[in-house]
Amino acid sequence: MTTIENSLYTQMQSMSLEAINKPSNNTNNSSDKFGNLLVNALNSVNDLHKDSGKKVTAFELGDRSVTLADVMISGAKAGIGSSAAIQIRNKAIEGYKEIMSMPV
Repeated sequence: MTTIENSLYTQMQSMSLEAINKPSNNTNNSSDKFGNLLVNALNSVNDLHKDSGKKVTAFELGDRSVTLADVMISGAKAGIGSSAAIQIRNKAIEGYKEIMSMPV
């Protein structure tokens, strides 16, 4: 074995020993982190839509501080956020279906 392979092998052994000795609470933390990440992302998209709606309303009411460019940019940001969220949802569903179709 080369030095790099030997180093990788020892790292893998130490990681496997750590995994055996540690309780399985790490999976809960990682799922909580992932769940919080998704909630924050969806809240961010929601905030973009709220901001866009406020700018549209302000522009329609004649507020001079809001330009048409501001309205269009905020609408585009909200649209891009929604598209990204939908694509992430579709990929998650696709992955779930793929996992469910695996033989046990």
